[in-house]
Amino acid sequence: MTLTTTEAPPQSPLADKLRAYFRSPLAVLGLVMALGFVVLAVFAPWIAPQNPYDLMQIDVMDARLPPGSDNFAGDMIYALGTDGQGRDLFSAILYGLRTSLTVGIGSAVIAGAVGTLLGLIAAYAGGSVDALLMRIVDLVMALPSILVALLMLAAFGRGVGNVVLVLVLMEWAYYARSARGQALVESQRDYVEAARGLGLGAGRILIRHILPNCLPPLIVIGTLQIARAITLEATLSFLGLGVPVTQPSLGLLVSNGFQYMLSGDYWISFFPGLTLLFAIVSINLIADRLREVFDPRALT
Repeated sequence: MTLTTTEAPPQSPLADKLRAYFRSPLAVLGLVMALGFVVLAVFAPWIAPQNPYDLMQIDVMDARLPPGSDNFAGDMIYALGTDGQGRDLFSAILYGLRTSLTVGIGSAVIAGAVGTLLGLIAAYAGGSVDALLMRIVDLVMALPSILVALLMLAAFGRGVGNVVLVLVLMEWAYYARSARGQALVESQRDYVEAARGLGLGAGRILIRHILPNCLPPLIVIGTLQIARAITLEATLSFLGLGVPVTQPSLGLLVSNGFQYMLSGDYWISFFPGLTLLFAIVSINLIADRLREVFDPRALT
């Protein structure tokens, strides 16, 4: 008689990471909130009751109406009230969320690509190339972000593209330093030496072999940088040097309502500010859990 045994199939490292992530209720909440904000932003033109930046759809007679009020014509209810120009605040928040997420995600992705590439080059090339790039990284990281951004936007002018450019110039150094540190460790491993022995080119070794092993910390940094970019953009827009009024963000909406705070019209700034707070908190919850998942010591 022969005995047969069945062995469990090997577990995928990615599946293990996903299970570890979803074991945290706060991380799941953060992911659900972040995905909800993305859905609202993407489908804003179909969800919003009006286009708050179409002059044909707004009426100054509806300005500064409190939450739950009817419009002047009596055919629409403003769930969150209106701002000083008579725009539906709920619609303005949805459109502002699109701009904030576009700036945050776009700048993080571009800065991540640029910084990671330069970090890999610095680690693999070494010598004077490494020294030069790391001195530039040190210089960028030593500069005060808000001050540099204010000076650059004062020179470049307002606009979503200019804000993204400024944020990329301030953020790429974080990716470069992390990518360089990881690549220095990976470049000493046997599989890299074997790839060199096979005559593979430097580009192929960097992209196909070293980069995949450098991604976990870069993903965590990228998630944190999205939240940081949204915060910086909101600050710049609040100060009047961020996005223009024709492409509003949550920070600009808060700024627009700030002048009405003392008159009691709190909702004009309160609801955009609350949305901005929840968006940043949800992203930070995701980043904190990703850091724990990718660092085995943090889960023990």
